[in-house]
Amino acid sequence: MKKYTAKTLDEVLKQIAQEKNCSIEEITYEVLEEKKGILGFGGTTTVKAYTKQDIKEFIFEYLGTYFTDLNQAVSIEIIVEEDTFKVVLDAENNAIIIGKAGQTLRAISNVLKAAVNNTFEKRVNVLVDVGNYKEDRYRKVKRIAQRVAREVKKTHIDAALDPMPNDERKVIHQYLSGMPNIKTESEGEGIKRHLVIKYVSNEN
Repeated sequence: MKKYTAKTLDEVLKQIAQEKNCSIEEITYEVLEEKKGILGFGGTTTVKAYTKQDIKEFIFEYLGTYFTDLNQAVSIEIIVEEDTFKVVLDAENNAIIIGKAGQTLRAISNVLKAAVNNTFEKRVNVLVDVGNYKEDRYRKVKRIAQRVAREVKKTHIDAALDPMPNDERKVIHQYLSGMPNIKTESEGEGIKRHLVIKYVSNEN
């Protein structure tokens, strides 16, 4: 993250907005140091700051280098939806990027998220998809979760789903959150972490 210094916070934010051609409201910043001058003179404020456009540019450059090193030609599209950066990849052979059971895609996603979070010193929500693979996968796990939840509701017997990555567990958590008498909990550690769909009576 780049550092900026000016006499006051207002001045440094205006400087950043002018350099990045954006509004002050689009700037995420942290004040690093404030030096008070003598009789109001000589004071300075130093901040580190970035915008969503900076994150987009970082993702483009990072993945561009990543796939160049692998000698793979991959097109990259980034869609910003509120605080989520959806990265859509497309190559001649998307199956190679996806990998067996999505393992390669998951690895790419994890590496990218770590790089973004480390660079901007903040947890940034990044979703990497290839040819709508993840969207199709989300639809599939939601269908499975709905079927299991109905059975749990009928039998009052808790059911554990197969281990799955965090983003898929989150999708199911949200999808079943409005279903009466049903709650979901994550259990297990690491690659064995999975969801348990549980029955909850109206008395609880």
